[in-house]
Amino acid sequence: MSLSRTGTHQALLLVGALALAGGLYALPKGIVKPKESKAELTQDAARTATRDGGGMATNGSKTEASSGPRPAETATVGPDEAGGSAAAPHTQASPTQRRELNELLAKYKAGTDAATRRQVSLDLGSHYEAVQRFDSAGYYFAEVAQAKPAEKAWQKAADAYFQAYSFASSETRKKMLGERARELYDNVLTANPDNLDAKTNLGMAYMSSDNPVKGISLLREVLEQDPKNEKVLYNLGVLAIQSNQYDKAAERFAQLVQVNPNNVEGQFYLGVTLARTNRAAAARAAFQKAKSLSTDPALAASVEEELAKLK
Repeated sequence: MSLSRTGTHQALLLVGALALAGGLYALPKGIVKPKESKAELTQDAARTATRDGGGMATNGSKTEASSGPRPAETATVGPDEAGGSAAAPHTQASPTQRRELNELLAKYKAGTDAATRRQVSLDLGSHYEAVQRFDSAGYYFAEVAQAKPAEKAWQKAADAYFQAYSFASSETRKKMLGERARELYDNVLTANPDNLDAKTNLGMAYMSSDNPVKGISLLREVLEQDPKNEKVLYNLGVLAIQSNQYDKAAERFAQLVQVNPNNVEGQFYLGVTLARTNRAAAARAAFQKAKSLSTDPALAASVEEELAKLK
């Protein structure tokens, strides 16, 4: 298993510092160091709970309550979305992608047949997803789910909004996108109460709400049903680091690497938490294991930095 590198922000997190991607569990997008802020740690855990990678900012018109849709642009869009003053290459649409999106938007506006409009909405969602404008993708996927309700359709929309939530650049947008993701995941769980992936993401979406305790409760419910759930073990470990409960975090990461010894981030964070609880020898072994599992030079640098701190 190897780390993915999806942009400067992730690289900085890797050096300085949740996701399903085709299978049960995918790796987080960057290594987080304990010196990170609580907000960054929560964001990292949230990334791990999403299906895809992403970048620093989300997209969509601030003036629309749905946080989307938004026409594609060739210019990059920064954290302020409206002004585009900061570069965010992950949101950049190529001329071809912009043309395809604009053609689909025209079809969407002109469409009157319900079946055709539903297909165009699905295509728009997929195209927005391809340029990592996840809230606009969620908007159209939700249109599809509302027209033809089904568990998978609701989850596709929920996952897209959760992606946008995970990378929101302001608390206001984070709360708005998190609320929308929670609404959609509730629809998923109404259709299938045993959808543990949806319940996990719903739990993470509660972490920036007024009721984070409910989020923890949902994650624990998943763990009760599936004690070997890597995604939940990882997220609970990161959340424990956030609250400075390093003993509890070490316990979670130890469980994670017991389930999957080849989990790179699990091994790295196990090393971090063991080091913070004065278990240098065990920490060194975990760091070396993490390094052996990846060819990423940024991870190797992070490991060396941590090893140098051990006495």
